[in-house]
Amino acid sequence: MALEGREVVEVAKVAVFLRIFPEDISTSLENIVKEIEQKLPQGYSLKAWDEEPIAFGLKALRLLITMPEEIEGGTEPLEQLISQVPGVSQVEVLMVHRVLE
Repeated sequence: MALEGREVVEVAKVAVFLRIFPEDISTSLENIVKEIEQKLPQGYSLKAWDEEPIAFGLKALRLLITMPEEIEGGTEPLEQLISQVPGVSQVEVLMVHRVLE
């Protein structure tokens, strides 16, 4: 199928890499991930996550979330949403990249 004469529209999203610190060692990181996934608005997607050892048994979450590029305020609304999840102590943006889907 030829694309001549057709307009190609590329939809850009933003890939946000985050580090989430739990309130304490006993906080379930899996429960935090499930809660975050449920609270993500339409157009946002949790693509990957893992645990990062910090110190003395404390582990942080590392998340990769894609979101629409045109969101006003950048990553701030996402950070605020995640910081309100029970068990979350701190949210840190590690990296932001523009991606095409």
